[in-house]
Amino acid sequence: MLRDAFAFSLILARVVGSVSLLPGLGEAASPMMVRAGLAGGVSLLLLPGTQALMPPAPGTVAGFAAMVLASLVVGLWIGWMARAVVASLGMAGQFVAAMLGLSNILTPDSLTGAAEPALGRLFDLLAPAVLLASGLYAIPLGALAESFSVIHPGAALPAGDGAVLMARQVSRCFLIAFRLASPFILASLGWQTAIGMVARLVPRMQVYFIGLPGQIMGGTLLLLVAMQALLRVWSESMAADFSRLVGWM
Repeated sequence: MLRDAFAFSLILARVVGSVSLLPGLGEAASPMMVRAGLAGGVSLLLLPGTQALMPPAPGTVAGFAAMVLASLVVGLWIGWMARAVVASLGMAGQFVAAMLGLSNILTPDSLTGAAEPALGRLFDLLAPAVLLASGLYAIPLGALAESFSVIHPGAALPAGDGAVLMARQVSRCFLIAFRLASPFILASLGWQTAIGMVARLVPRMQVYFIGLPGQIMGGTLLLLVAMQALLRVWSESMAADFSRLVGWM
């Protein structure tokens, strides 16, 4: 009984760390009871298959606490790795809002607490909806299950390799966001160039009062046309990155 309780504690610590950050499952708007129940249920499912990987129980409370903390850190790392690349959709929304001239309309982000454009917040809300509807949330859960055979319960996360992979995820996030927002960036550059030429040809014209409404209207129409393709490209990128996360495990 004590052996099972010790094993369940190590598994639960890793699962709780992951579920608190996993996209689609660890959203701040999700009820705490739902996330706690999900973590407990996943831990019970993983318990039989990880019994052979369990280390000997430590003889001191400090040793037990250190192993639980190490498991929690590994879980947080897995959840962050999945969450970091998902943030590319919200980042792309911020890029698009800046190109549309809507970046001065700010709303608070419930996850980070920072203010962001309303369009970026809309993209943040779209991310978990698309992940849950497409079933992509199951791939990080598979990576979590695979992690026990790579980093045994109670073992510490390799700091060097973990930091390198985190840096790669951040760069990947910026790359995906820039790719998604690239049509709007190009359209905005073309529009600003045209407005600049008009300002040079007709110096007395108030180009701001003509250019900004046109920029917002044209950008909104482009967003309506490209939204479906944008979400499809983002979903494909998430599937590839989540599969890569399983490969890292």
